[in-house]
Amino acid sequence: MGFVKRGLFGAAAAAALLLAAAPALAFQAPQGAGGKPADAVAGLARQDGLLPTYVDKEKGRILVALPAPDADGVSGRFLYVTALKTGLGSAPIGLDRARVSQSKILVFRRIGAKVIAEYENPRFVAHGSADEAAAARDAFAVSTVWAGKVEGLTADGRVLVDLSTFLTRDVEDIAGDLQRNGERGFKLVPDLSVADPSAVKVFPLNLEFEARQTFASDTPGPEVRNIAPEAKSITLTVRHSLIKLPEPGYVPRIADPRTGGFNSIVYDYSMPLDQDIAIRLAPRHRLEKTDPGKALSPVKKPIVYYVDRAAPEPVKTALLQGASWWAKAFEAAGFKDAYRVEIMPEGADPLDVRYNVINWVDRATRGWSYGQSITDPRTGEIVKGSVLLGSLRVRQDMLIFEGLVGADQDGKGGPNDPVQVSISRLRELSAHEVGHTLGFAHNFGASTQGRTSVMDYPPPRVKLTNGKIDLSDAYGKDIGEWDKFIVDWLYSEVPAGAAGRRILDDKAKAAAAKLRFVQDDDARPVNSGHPDGAIWDDGADPIAELDRMMAVRQVALDQFGERALRPGEALEALRRKYVPIYLLHRYQVEAASKSVGGVDFGYGIKGDASAVAKVVPADRQRQAIAALLAAMTPEALDTPERLVAILSSGQSGRPDRQTTIETIPTAAGSIYDSLAAADVGAAVVLDALTSSERLNRLVDQHRRDANQPGVGELAGRMLDAAFKPAAGRYAEIARRVQVRTVLELAAAARQAATSPGAAAEIDQALDDLAGKLKAAPGADPSDRATRLYLTRLIGDKEELKRVLADPKMRVEVPPGMPIGEDDDGDF
Repeated sequence: MGFVKRGLFGAAAAAALLLAAAPALAFQAPQGAGGKPADAVAGLARQDGLLPTYVDKEKGRILVALPAPDADGVSGRFLYVTALKTGLGSAPIGLDRARVSQSKILVFRRIGAKVIAEYENPRFVAHGSADEAAAARDAFAVSTVWAGKVEGLTADGRVLVDLSTFLTRDVEDIAGDLQRNGERGFKLVPDLSVADPSAVKVFPLNLEFEARQTFASDTPGPEVRNIAPEAKSITLTVRHSLIKLPEPGYVPRIADPRTGGFNSIVYDYSMPLDQDIAIRLAPRHRLEKTDPGKALSPVKKPIVYYVDRAAPEPVKTALLQGASWWAKAFEAAGFKDAYRVEIMPEGADPLDVRYNVINWVDRATRGWSYGQSITDPRTGEIVKGSVLLGSLRVRQDMLIFEGLVGADQDGKGGPNDPVQVSISRLRELSAHEVGHTLGFAHNFGASTQGRTSVMDYPPPRVKLTNGKIDLSDAYGKDIGEWDKFIVDWLYSEVPAGAAGRRILDDKAKAAAAKLRFVQDDDARPVNSGHPDGAIWDDGADPIAELDRMMAVRQVALDQFGERALRPGEALEALRRKYVPIYLLHRYQVEAASKSVGGVDFGYGIKGDASAVAKVVPADRQRQAIAALLAAMTPEALDTPERLVAILSSGQSGRPDRQTTIETIPTAAGSIYDSLAAADVGAAVVLDALTSSERLNRLVDQHRRDANQPGVGELAGRMLDAAFKPAAGRYAEIARRVQVRTVLELAAAARQAATSPGAAAEIDQALDDLAGKLKAAPGADPSDRATRLYLTRLIGDKEELKRVLADPKMRVEVPPGMPIGEDDDGDF
């Protein structure tokens, strides 16, 4: 804890004292740079708050009186955050209303006749001597982002500056976000971008400013064309917040790899040689007991979250209820009435730094929800939590539940009412995203131990009761044991120094002994290898759960039909509702695949035996392979005959983008393509099995233990399953699977990330297949044609390379997760 004593506590105190010492005298008439009286604010009303502020609506000026410069020319140091007051409305691009940027330490510095705005670099520090501190500060770059002229001085030395051009910079990198997401050519238009004097808000702890920014392009892409009234020009409003640096007294908590919290790194170059310079800070809200000596004590300032008034009922109440689940965990950690959730007061500004807010955000297509935190980058203290919940995601849930049990159950109440089940999910979603803003990362291992954490991604738990779909236990109803642990570990008060560290270490060790934790990077990618790390999965045994989900899926497919439609709903809507039912097993496929080439491990510190990695036993790996291959048999991939006709119903009128991007692509014109669906179903399994990283792990595991399955065995079993004889309506699906399997294996062998050993074994398996097919092409004309085609393709490496490079040969799997980039890792 020497770091706290020498480092962040002192830095935070010094910064806060700097602002506290700023003159609080009455503002005097401003003077020019030469000391003569100036009329820069003549006739303008003064607003007192964090800084004296003047608004000139006629000329569009926003003037603030910065503190008198210190010896280094610094005229104020602030926490600076920007956000989008208005959004684009596009889930893929992600320019969402209420999106918050990363907070920065902003310094205004007077240099001659100008004032510059500079981002300091608090990641690199030295908290030893003054010379050490200066050396570390000077060793790393700062960022100057704006320069404005001095508009005048006051008698007490304050510097008057017009911030209007500071506010119209593309600080949110809107042009970059558009460019990176296929919207080419968009650039900020200075003549159409203005600071808004009428939007200025002045408070004691923060100043709020806004600017309307217009971006133009002659080549807008599909997202902007789908949304903007004039596709070549879009205008967004950007919020800028200057925030007083937090007061002294916050004690940082050093992150522990076993605890599942977020962390940021500060590098302290004054640390002793036997200590790491990289200090990992666990972000958290400041929570202080009024009576530290009591096991349960009220707090000086409770954590209060507010639900967006824009959320409709019953959504609003559900969000309040779910977010409130955390209250009992804070009480168990020793804090009485320390956490609560309320509806946003009427007229309150959700972007105001004083409010932790659960925002309800509309988009043109369904997208991710996520939790953001405004933090002090020097200490990790969370100043504001901001949750963004996409309003269309719950409608996708409704679509799934109506497909499972029928739209005729809407509003009837009871366990199979799609509305009630969707509301249950919203409660859990609210708790999940608020958890992120309290400092908690994902725990994607929780689903293997029941429901130990809302910080996992929960699929609906679909049961079969008496052979019928049962949604009575679809979602959890409270936080879990892991959630209670992380609140206690991160927020509970502990003594300073070694005694406190021992208490926290004991808590982390006890949790690791009984609770499973798997972090994002080891669970989210389909190529990851932790057998308990997956998203949207369920059950203690991912392989057995895949078998169970295949049985549930079969029942769901057997009963799917017009019952999924609401009265008056177009038949063509069934195509969209069919996709998540047909692919109901897709995430359990990913979960089961993690055992193939899997390695079980934990997170620990020196001496933690539970963190040592263990290869998944060979029999478990082979069980997983068998379950996965069973999910891509022709029988499993077929669309029931009775559905093909109604799924081919035509569409009349203008297409809805939500529907067109979420249906299975067809190669049969406007008619439903059941063979394309089979291709998609096969690709879900093949993509999971043929990732380069999984294949590379298999090579090494087989090298170290010959009993473990290797790449040759995997490829052989995949090809044997694909070429198993099929007849009747299943024969053509089998041929599709055969072609798809060969192409996916060949593509995997040619990936740069695939090891030479894995590539060689795949190529050998394909060459062996070609020999078998050539020797026994089969009697059925269609089988014979397919087998001869594959024989020629495998033998002609250049033609195979051309086929693999053709985009038309790739399978486009409709999205299952929310649309858009998952930058923030949230559901």
